[in-house]
Amino acid sequence: MSTKGPPVLITTANRGVFFGYITRRSGSNVCLKNARNCIYWRELRGFLDLANNGPNAQCRIGACGDIELFNVTSISQVTAKAVTAWECAPW
Repeated sequence: MSTKGPPVLITTANRGVFFGYITRRSGSNVCLKNARNCIYWRELRGFLDLANNGPNAQCRIGACGDIELFNVTSISQVTAKAVTAWECAPW
């Protein structure tokens, strides 16, 4: 998968949770390449578990796309283990 920028987990004011690679950041707006959103998660220890371990079999992960997010509330580093889980998650 072609990437640019560091892998991150982003939350938004509208309760969105997204994984992707930062391509641009301006204030509370962030552009992500190869972004995926976590539509639903279960049996995780909060959203930061998605940054540490990635989605599990109970999660529902959206399709991949390049997006711009508005009203970003947090940007978290993602471990190599979590990157693999995000990139392999079915949709």
